Amino acid sequence: MQIREILTLKSDAIHSIAPTDTVESAVTKLVGLGVGSLVVLKEGQMVGLLTERDVVKGMVAQGCDLKDAQVSTIMVTDPVVANADDSIDYARDVMTKSHIGHLPILDGNSLLGIISFHDVARACLKEANFENSLLKRYIKHWPE
Repeated sequence: MQIREILTLKSDAIHSIAPTDTVESAVTKLVGLGVGSLVVLKEGQMVGLLTERDVVKGMVAQGCDLKDAQVSTIMVTDPVVANADDSIDYARDVMTKSHIGHLPILDGNSLLGIISFHDVARACLKEANFENSLLKRYIKHWPE
């Protein structure tokens, strides 16, 4: 299964914020949208990624009062990314090894969307269940 297949199940909306916006506005947006990450866009191009984890790390590094700080001071400027044609297994491995929960998906230089580790886990379970049902059909007299 390819990452592209996960993207077809998700909304086309890419939630973003500008690097000059305040962390307070970013947190408000994260909570209001019920998402764990925002793509940081400058002139329509991705220049970083901001996650809930980055906000917490920023609070430790810069003190708890981040509300007036700019997003650019705590965002990840070179996030790990994947290609839409990469496999779900690749996404799972890179997210696990990099300790990240959100992965921007590119098609060339174009940002197609963001997938979460939850999206990847759900896709892996769906694929495993499908393979399991095929194996059960293959084995004669398997109790259903």
